Amino acid sequence: QVQLMESGGGLVQAGGSLRLSCAASGRIFKIRTMGWYRQAPGKQRELVATITSDGSTNFADSVKGRFTISRDNDKNTMYLQMNSLKPEDTADYYCNARILVLLQNPIDAWGQGTLVTVSS
Repeated sequence: QVQLMESGGGLVQAGGSLRLSCAASGRIFKIRTMGWYRQAPGKQRELVATITSDGSTNFADSVKGRFTISRDNDKNTMYLQMNSLKPEDTADYYCNARILVLLQNPIDAWGQGTLVTVSS
């Protein structure tokens, strides 16, 4: 019914930048909070950043000042601008969204993930 599709991952040198995108599609009435999470090999998935429907943001301490989260509500798309990347930012990055669908309970949707690799 609803899908989240991430894009923009890849290999980058330390100090470089990447921009991730997350596009939502399907029978969407409204999208509430959206967020980016990441999971490094052998580690638990962790929150990177979230953004509410009115634009309020929250960031993990490890990315504050380096990452920016934004969204385009008309396009049902969220972005993560990652600057000054560090090798420890290497992980699979997942987008998440709380999606309202008509005549159904809200859906907690996840994307399939996009790999970000930062070389030293």
